[in-house]
Amino acid sequence: MNYNIRGNKLEVTEAIREHVIKKVSKLEKYFDTPPTSDVNVRLSVFNNEQRIEVTIPMPDLVLRAEEHHEDLYAAIDLVVGKLERQIKKYKTKINRKFRKEGSPKHIFAELEKEALQEKEEENELEIVRTKRFNLKPMDSEEAILQMDMLDHAFFVFTNAVTNETNVVYRRKDGRYGLIEPEI
Repeated sequence: MNYNIRGNKLEVTEAIREHVIKKVSKLEKYFDTPPTSDVNVRLSVFNNEQRIEVTIPMPDLVLRAEEHHEDLYAAIDLVVGKLERQIKKYKTKINRKFRKEGSPKHIFAELEKEALQEKEEENELEIVRTKRFNLKPMDSEEAILQMDMLDHAFFVFTNAVTNETNVVYRRKDGRYGLIEPEI
């Protein structure tokens, strides 16, 4: 994994960098082959509270976790625990689904870098950021899982059954909704 560790109002010392790399590299044991993903780590301080945010973009999913704590090293440990739980949950769900459908058992293969680009346009309705991503075919359950892992309110995906672009979203009542195009 390639580590990109940045500090916001915090100097990233060599000891902090080594601790982050040591802890996050333990996630490699969950993969069949060593991942080649970038690991983006953002450390910051706000009102004497240490914050860490870790994002690992991969072709099949994006692992993301955030933690706040008074002690930076404790926050690092807690965020790695969250990432481990996400990986275990995802692998269990996907492997169970693949056993049902007779597909390959191992979903985590060689990982590639996912390109994210930012564009700025100056007009009346200014777009400050543009994200590009592949719409991987999946069912709505897998899309909800991806959305929950990213901690987002919605997720855009290609429906594997209809081959149309769909959106799942979290409703105010805590349940989920699905938006399908009308033909």
